[in-house]
Amino acid sequence: MDPTTPQEACFEAGIKFGTLYHQFAGTPVSPNSSDSLARAMEEAIENQPFCAAVTVDIREEALAEELAGQSADYTELTGRFMEVEIVVDYEDTHVVAAMEMEGDYPRMRVERVETA
Repeated sequence: MDPTTPQEACFEAGIKFGTLYHQFAGTPVSPNSSDSLARAMEEAIENQPFCAAVTVDIREEALAEELAGQSADYTELTGRFMEVEIVVDYEDTHVVAAMEMEGDYPRMRVERVETA
C-alpha cells in the first residue's frame, strides 16, 4: 500500500525535526547567543523542501539556571533548552509538529494535520 499524502507530509515533518535536533544538539550556547542560534536553526531548516515555517525558542531562563552552577559561560544545546514548532506544506496537506520536553525527554510530535 502506498503512503497517503498526509502520511508523507508527517514524514517530511519528522525529517525536519531529525535534522534540526541532530545537527544542532551539542552546539555551544549561552543566553547572549541564544537568539542568533535560534534564528540560524530556523533559517537552516526552512531551506528544506516543503518546510513552510520553523519557530525555535531557546529557553534563556533554563540556560541561566544551568549556567548558575558552572564555571563556564556557555553550555551545550539539548532538547531541554528549546521548544520548536515546524510547519510543513506538502501538496494539499498542512502539518504542524512541535517539540517540547516530556519529563526528561525532548518529545517531537505531530500536533495537527489539515487537508484542503
